[in-house]
Amino acid sequence: MLTVTGCPSPNVGQPFCLSPLMSASLYCHIVFLFADSLGENTKVLPGLPQPPTITHQSPKEYIMDPRENIIIHCDAKGKPHPSFSWTRNGTHFDVEQDPNVIMRPHSGTLVVDLSRARPENFEGVFQCTARNKYGSAVSNNIVIRQSKSPLWSKEKFKPIVVQEGVSLVLPCRPPAGLPPPIIFWMDNNFQKLPQSKRVSQSLNGDLYFSNVRREDSRNDYICYARFTHTQTIQQKQPITVKVLNPDAINDTMADYYNDTELLNEAPVDERKPTFLIPSGHSSAKMVLRGHVLEMECIAEGLPTPEVSWTKVSGDLPGRRASFLHFNKTLRIVNVSESDAGDYRCTARNQLGSAQHTISVAVKAAPYWISGPPKNLVLAPGESGVLTCRASGTPKPSIMWSRNGGPIENSPKDISRKVEDDTIIFTDVQTDSSAVYQCNISNPYGYLLSNAFVNVLSEPPRVLTPANKLYQVIENRPALMDCSSFGSPIPKITWFKDSRASTLDGDPYILHDNGTLEIQVAQAQHKGKYTCVATNMLGIYENHVYLETKEPTHIIKLPDDKVVQRGRSVLFECKVKHDKDLFPSLIWLKDDEELPDDERFIVEFDSLSITDVSERDAGTYTCIVNTTLDHDSATAELTVVEPTPAPAVLHGRPDPPTDLELTDQKKRSVQLTWIPGEEHNSPIEEFVIQYEDSLHRRGHWHDLARVPGTKTTAHLKLSPHVYYTFRVLARNAVGLSEPSSPSRMYKTDPAAPDQNPKDVRGSGTEHNNLVITWQPLSGLQSNGPGLHYKVSWRQKRPGSDWTTVTVANNSRFTVSGTPTFSPYEIKVQAVNDHGDGPEPAVALGYSGEDLPLSAPTNVRATVVNSTLAELHWDPVPLHLIRGHVQGYKVYYWRRHNLHKHNPDHMEKRILTFSGNHSHGMLPGLHPFSHYSFNVRVFNKKGDGPPSTAQQFKTPEGEPGPPVSLSVTDPSLDSLTLEWSPPHEHNGHITGYDLKYQPGNTQTSHPVAWSPRRRPINKARPASPFANVSSSVEEDGALISWEYWGPEKNVYVEYIADNSEDEEEWQKELVNGSQNVKLKGLKGGLSYRVRVVAQGHHEQPLHSEELFVTVPAVTSRQVDIATQGWFIGLMCAIALLILVLLIICFIQRNKGGKYPVKEKEDAHTDPEFQPMKDDDCTFVEYSDNEDHKPLKGSRTPSNGTVKRDDSDDSLVDYGEGGDGQFNEDGSFIGQYSGKSSSRDNAEGQESSGAPSPINAMNSLNSFV
Repeated sequence: MLTVTGCPSPNVGQPFCLSPLMSASLYCHIVFLFADSLGENTKVLPGLPQPPTITHQSPKEYIMDPRENIIIHCDAKGKPHPSFSWTRNGTHFDVEQDPNVIMRPHSGTLVVDLSRARPENFEGVFQCTARNKYGSAVSNNIVIRQSKSPLWSKEKFKPIVVQEGVSLVLPCRPPAGLPPPIIFWMDNNFQKLPQSKRVSQSLNGDLYFSNVRREDSRNDYICYARFTHTQTIQQKQPITVKVLNPDAINDTMADYYNDTELLNEAPVDERKPTFLIPSGHSSAKMVLRGHVLEMECIAEGLPTPEVSWTKVSGDLPGRRASFLHFNKTLRIVNVSESDAGDYRCTARNQLGSAQHTISVAVKAAPYWISGPPKNLVLAPGESGVLTCRASGTPKPSIMWSRNGGPIENSPKDISRKVEDDTIIFTDVQTDSSAVYQCNISNPYGYLLSNAFVNVLSEPPRVLTPANKLYQVIENRPALMDCSSFGSPIPKITWFKDSRASTLDGDPYILHDNGTLEIQVAQAQHKGKYTCVATNMLGIYENHVYLETKEPTHIIKLPDDKVVQRGRSVLFECKVKHDKDLFPSLIWLKDDEELPDDERFIVEFDSLSITDVSERDAGTYTCIVNTTLDHDSATAELTVVEPTPAPAVLHGRPDPPTDLELTDQKKRSVQLTWIPGEEHNSPIEEFVIQYEDSLHRRGHWHDLARVPGTKTTAHLKLSPHVYYTFRVLARNAVGLSEPSSPSRMYKTDPAAPDQNPKDVRGSGTEHNNLVITWQPLSGLQSNGPGLHYKVSWRQKRPGSDWTTVTVANNSRFTVSGTPTFSPYEIKVQAVNDHGDGPEPAVALGYSGEDLPLSAPTNVRATVVNSTLAELHWDPVPLHLIRGHVQGYKVYYWRRHNLHKHNPDHMEKRILTFSGNHSHGMLPGLHPFSHYSFNVRVFNKKGDGPPSTAQQFKTPEGEPGPPVSLSVTDPSLDSLTLEWSPPHEHNGHITGYDLKYQPGNTQTSHPVAWSPRRRPINKARPASPFANVSSSVEEDGALISWEYWGPEKNVYVEYIADNSEDEEEWQKELVNGSQNVKLKGLKGGLSYRVRVVAQGHHEQPLHSEELFVTVPAVTSRQVDIATQGWFIGLMCAIALLILVLLIICFIQRNKGGKYPVKEKEDAHTDPEFQPMKDDDCTFVEYSDNEDHKPLKGSRTPSNGTVKRDDSDDSLVDYGEGGDGQFNEDGSFIGQYSGKSSSRDNAEGQESSGAPSPINAMNSLNSFV
C-alpha cells in the first residue's frame, strides 16, 4: 500500500492531515498530492501518475440568461493531464461540429455564444467526462434551462366596493416564470403599500385584508412581479377598492353600483376569527431535508385577530425557527427529520378563536453519511476499500460505475469485489488503477462521486523540511514530525545524536504517522534527532533539531489599586523569560483594548494612568507573549472621590531599595528596584550610578536616568569592568540619599571596540615626525594590557608601513625624516584579548624649515594716490618647506616727491594670509616714492625677500591750510591770512577762498592766489584725509574722509591761545564723517583735529585744522524786513480799499427809475461810455439814463441781448418774476431769472462781468 505517514500535529501548521483508510493502520494523504472527489484545485507532485479528478463543475441546475453566453464548467486534474468530452441528453455532443460552441484550452469548460444561436437549442442534460490512460471521471448531470419572464395576461378589473369591516382578498396570480418571480404590492408612485397584522401579503402573492377600513379606499393597488434572472419587473393592472360606511348608502348611488362589484351588502358586525388560508381545520405539507419550510395562516375577523404557532408533538426549533408577516408565517430553515409532525396555528380576538393543524412530512434526497468515497493509493499486492455510504427518504439505491460505464460491463478484475455500497480490493496489481463512480438516487435527487484507485510503486521520501528546528518550553510536550511518502508504506524509526538505539520507549512515544512525542520535554532532551523512512524499495533519512526554552513568567504581578479621582496610578508587570525569546507585552481593560487616550502610558513592564477618572475603573490585564508561550495577570482599579487632606509636608524621597540584577548578558543587564517613600512629592526621575571597582574604586558616575514612573532600567555595559550600581530618586524637593549598592557585576574582558581619536602627525624639528593621539580611558580599554600599534609610512607609491608598539604613552617621535614630507599615520588599540577595529588613516607632515625661495615677477600697479595693487608669482610648494601661511609685503616711503629729500625710512609690513599672488596696499601718501619686497612665510618663519621694487604715487588733494585768521574787519571789508598745508600732496597751484553770509547757506568763491610753495614738514601716515571746515552762523562744520579700522572716532578742539593741553574738548560723531561744533566764541581761533581711538596705545590723529570764528559786527538795517514797517503798509492798503468802496456807493445812491423808463431805454442804440484808465463807469446824467451799458448791444428790434461772456446776479437768482422793493425800484433781475432771456431790463439789467458791476447791482438793496 502506498501512503504518506507522519502527518504533523495541528500546532505545527504543515499542510497534512490524518486519514483512516484501514482499521489496522493510520496513514496520511498529502493534500497537495491527491485531492478528493470534491475537486480541490491542488498541485500534483511531479512525476507521479494519477487518474483524473474533477476539480470544478457547474451546478446541477443551470438557468441560462438569453442575453449572456452559456458557460458550463468542467475542470479536472491528473497525470498525464486528462482530455475532455461531453454528452447531451445521453448522446455524444460533438463540440467541433457546432460553430457556436468552443471548449477552453486545457479544460473541458464549454462556452456557447448565444449572439448567433437560439437559446432553446441548448436546453437539455449535459455531462462531462475527463479521461487519461489511468481512468475516466464524470461530472454531474447538468440540466440547462432557459430563464423565462412571461408577460402578464391582460385583464380589466371592475372597481371593488365593499362595506367597512368585511374581509377582502386582492388576487395577484403572477405568470409562471423560471425561476419563480418575487411578488410585492406598490401604488402608482412606486411606493410599497403599508402592511400590518390587518393587511398582509401571502406566500402566493395575494393581498389579504382581515377587515377593511375607509382609509383602504384607493384606485392604485398594483401587484408587481420581479424576475431576478432577467432583471425585469412586470405589473398587473391597477385594482380600485372603495370602502363605504353602510349609513352613507342611499338610493342615489344605485347607478354607480351598476358598474361595480358590491360585496357584503349586509351590515357588518364584530365577529370571531375564521381562516382565509388554509381552508378547513387541517392540511398537509411535504418538505425536503435541508430545505426551508414555510407555513402560513391568514385569518379574518373584527377586531383584527392575532396569530400564534405551536408544535403539537414537541417544541419549535428555537434557533432555526422565525415568524414573518406579523406572525402569520412560520419559517424553519435547514429542515431535518426531527421537524416532521403536526403544527397548529391559532387566530384570536375578543370574540373567540380559530385553529388549523398542518401535518408536515419530511423527505430527504440522498446525502452522505460519512462523506463521499476517498481516493485509494495502493502498492502492488496491497488491499483497500472504497465505501459509498449515504442515506435518504425513501432509502436510495446505489449504482457503481468504472471509468464512466456500468461496472458490470467493465473488464473482469479478480482483485475487485462489489458488496452493495462497498468495493473491496485484494492483492491489487498495476492494471487495477481506475476511476470508480458511485451514484446514489431516490425520487428527490441523486449523488454522484468519483474516487480513483491508483496503484504505484515508490521508494520512501520524507517530506518534513530538512534540519527543521523545533523549540518547546521546558516541562511541556514536544512533537517532532516525520511526514513520509512511499509505496509500500515506509517504516519510521527515530534516533538521537549518536544513533546508539531507536527511540521507542519512555519518555518517547512513536505515533503511527511517524511523529515522535516527548510528553515532558527537559533540557537534556535538546539535540539532533534523525528520522529514517524504510520500505522494500529504499531508505531515506532526515534530521531535525530540538531546543528547550525557559518558560515565561510574570515575576511581579500588578497589584489592585484604590486611587482618588484626579491622581495617577501605576501598574507593574515584571517578566522573566528565556534570553533567546523576545516577549511582547500588551495591556487590556475589561478584556478589551486600552482606550485611545494619551493619559494611558504603556512602558515595557508597566502601565501608568494620569488624571484618573471614574470611567478608568475596571479590570486591567497584563499579557506577555512569546513565540512559544504566554502568561497573564490581572488587577482591579477602584476610583474613589478625593477627600480633604491636612496640610501636606513635602520632602525629599527615601532612597530606593531591593536592587536586583536580571537578564544578565555580556554587554547589558537589567536593574530593578523598589521606590522609597515619596513624602508627598511625586518622584520625577531616578538617577542610576555605577562604581568601577577595578579602575576607579570609590568614584561614582552617572550611568542613566529614567522617568519616575519606571522601576526598571536596561543598562548598556562595557567589557572588563567591575560594576556596582546604586539608584537615587529625585522629586521637586530634591535628590534622595543613594540606595544601598547592588551586588557586583563583572563583565568579561574583550578586545577594544574603538581606536584612539584625534590622531595627528607634525614635526617639532625639520627632520622628525611626532605622532600624537588621545588615549583610551580605562572603561574604553575593554581589558588588561592596553597598548597601541603605531604605524606610519611616507605617502608615496611603494612605501611600506613601519609599526611600533607603544604603551603608557600617547605620542611617538619618528626621527630622520625628510623635511616637510607627507606621512600616512594610523594608531590601533590592542589589549590582551585582541586588536581593536581597523583604524582610520590620518595624514601628517614631518617638521618644517624656512622657505628656500622668494616670490618672483614682483610688480606694482598704482590705483590712485593712496592705493597700489601688488602682484607676484607664488613660490613653488616644495621650496616653501612647510604649510604656506601667507605672504608679507615689506614697504617704506623713500621720500616725498615735493621735497626731494629722504623721509624717515620706517618699514611697514602688510600680511596676506594664505597662498595669494596679489594684494592691495592702502594708506599710501600721495606724491611719494615707495620701495617694497615680498616674502613667503610658513610656521617656521619668513623666507628670503624678493628683489626690491619701487613705485610712485601721483599727486593727491592737498591738506587744508594750517591756519586761517581774519584781521582788520570793517563794515565793508576784512583781511584774511592763512598758512600753507602741512601735506602738499603735490605742487600747490593756488587756493580757493569761499565765504557765505551769516544767514545763508550759499558759499561764494572770492579769490584765487598764485602758486606758491610753502615749507611743509613730514608727517606720518594717517587714516584721515581731506579734513576741512566751514564757519556758519550756528557753529563750525567739520568734514573729513576716513578709512581706518577703528570704530571709536571723535573730534577734539581747543582754543588756539590755550596754555593747558588737557583742555581739549571732545565731540562724538556716531559713525558719520562730519560734525557741527556749536558754542564756539566769536573772535577766537580754534585748533581742531579728528581722533581714532582703537587697540593702539596711542590714538591716531588727523592733522590739526585752524578754525577762526569771526567777531559779531554791526550790520545795516534793511527797513523792508522790519515788522513794524510791513504792518503799517498793510493798514494803509486796507484804508484805501475802504475809501474806494464808500466812493462807489455814494456815486450810485439815488439812481432809482421806473419800469416804464427802462422799457423806453430799449430803443436807444447808443452805448454808455466806459473809462479806459480805471475801468469804472462814468456818472449818470438825466439824458443818459436810458442808454445801455458799454458791453451790451441793441439789436434792430429794440431788445437788448447779452453777450455770451456777460454775467449777472440774475443768473443766480431763485425767483421767476421781477419784484419792487419799498421805494419802487425794480429788482427782478437780481431775484431770479426772467422767463425770457430775450427781454432785457434796461441799463442796470446787464453789465460787464466785474466786481464793480456786481457792487452797483447790490446798490438797489441799500
